[in-house]
Amino acid sequence: MTKKIFRSLCAVALAVFLASSALIMGVLYGYFSRIQQTQLRMQTQLAAQGVEQGGLDYFDGLDIRDYRITWIDGRGDVLYDSGADGAAMENHLDREEVRQALAEGFGESRRLSTTLTERMLYAAQRLEDGTVLRLAIAQSSVLTMLLGVGQGFAVVLVLTVGLSLILARWLARRIVEPLNELDLAAPLENEGYEEIAPLLRRLDEQQWQLRAQKAQLDRRRDEFNVVTGNMKEGIVLLNPQRRILSINQAAAELLDAGPSAEGEDILTFNRDPEMQNALRQAERGTPAEAYIHLHGGVYRLSASPVTGGGEISGTALLLLNVTERAQAEAMRRQFTANVSHELKTPLHVISGYAELIQDGMVKQQDIRPFAGKIYDEAQLLVKLVEDIISLSHLDEGAKDMRFEPMDLYAAASEAMEELTAEAQKAGVDLELTGERLYVKGIPALGHSIVFNLCENGIKYNRPGGHVKVSIARKNGEAILEVSDDGPGIPLEQQEHVFERFYRGDKSRGRDIPGTGLGLSIVKHAALVMGAEIDLASEMGKGTAVTVRFPEENSV
Repeated sequence: MTKKIFRSLCAVALAVFLASSALIMGVLYGYFSRIQQTQLRMQTQLAAQGVEQGGLDYFDGLDIRDYRITWIDGRGDVLYDSGADGAAMENHLDREEVRQALAEGFGESRRLSTTLTERMLYAAQRLEDGTVLRLAIAQSSVLTMLLGVGQGFAVVLVLTVGLSLILARWLARRIVEPLNELDLAAPLENEGYEEIAPLLRRLDEQQWQLRAQKAQLDRRRDEFNVVTGNMKEGIVLLNPQRRILSINQAAAELLDAGPSAEGEDILTFNRDPEMQNALRQAERGTPAEAYIHLHGGVYRLSASPVTGGGEISGTALLLLNVTERAQAEAMRRQFTANVSHELKTPLHVISGYAELIQDGMVKQQDIRPFAGKIYDEAQLLVKLVEDIISLSHLDEGAKDMRFEPMDLYAAASEAMEELTAEAQKAGVDLELTGERLYVKGIPALGHSIVFNLCENGIKYNRPGGHVKVSIARKNGEAILEVSDDGPGIPLEQQEHVFERFYRGDKSRGRDIPGTGLGLSIVKHAALVMGAEIDLASEMGKGTAVTVRFPEENSV
């Protein structure tokens, strides 16, 4: 802008200078022409007096370098001419100045001389004898006058141009300086040109609108961040180039994206092929879903196109943690497979023995043992179905069971009494120690915990072994501990013993009757009542399972 103003001022100064010079030259030219005419008139009058006194002798030795003198008689014939042969010249009676002089005594005119081919000034005076004396002088042209003053004019031009440049530069800076110093943050507080006041008012209105819009956007962004920041689900907004516009904390942690993730390509943080396929579909306008693995978990990725004005302006990604669902689905499939396997074995045994009896291929004395085997396998099936029903009931939270004060000592005593015959048959001693403790729980589940732990202690023990149950209070917690002195559980198997259908003693196979669901029932029953389970086992020294009921469950 400064350069533009500078050039404009220079152009204006130059135009003014040229126009002024032309005007001045015109005025000077007229002025000098009038002076020249006046001088010519005076010289004519002097020359007329000289001719009247001396006649033709007056012209002898007369210095007439600048003037042309012509003496004309009353008929217009040339008697004398200082610039040409008078006898050869044409009659001058038709000359304007001559006619005027003859008529009025003095005449003047300006015209192009046919003899000298120059623009001339003429002055003629009538003498007493009726002749006319005429003086002529060449009129100076504008160019001649300009050449005459050329040196001075050049000096003035240089000074004028130099001064114009300096003043133009200074004025340009002075004009622009208030504009450069405008405080756009507070337009109405500026002291500048009145001409820009409407612009400043408009700027102030726009800034007020922008501040209001920014405040509204900040408020909405904060609300969005508060909502999405507390969500466990990951949310990412992408532009058409797959660069991150917004990402919440959950998504940033899942994708290992830092605080400067905005503006980065999403593929910088994760290049999962499933994610890329989903992004490509969303960019074509079709919502897509994919399952990806992040930090050891399974997440469902939903990619949805964001449209605006009929065009796709970005993509919204939603990451949902479906790890538990995937695990539950896998567990369900495994449970179904295990149930099928566990059911097939006793059913095949029952079917085989029944078929032998039906075909008469069993001796009379073997029928009772065969029937006993069928009965045992049927009881195993009944126990398996009962355990499956109990486990399913616990999976649903046992919502139909009521919490009430439960005597742990009485529940343990009752369960151990039911297992006395089985313990005697296995050659295992049962022992209960401790005190009566009441906790808030579900008596049926408490009984199931003690029963299954003691039953496992009897099954996986040695003849002459012991199963000890102790009830005690430690640090405000009610502690139920069931220990045995059996062979123990290998370290690598200890984390699996509470899984469904898991059998610790693989070498003995199905010699140990059971459904493989006992410890799973114990785990789920403890979870329902808010208790925690600890397992400690050492090979050759036995196993101890501790169930700790929290202090708030104490009665």
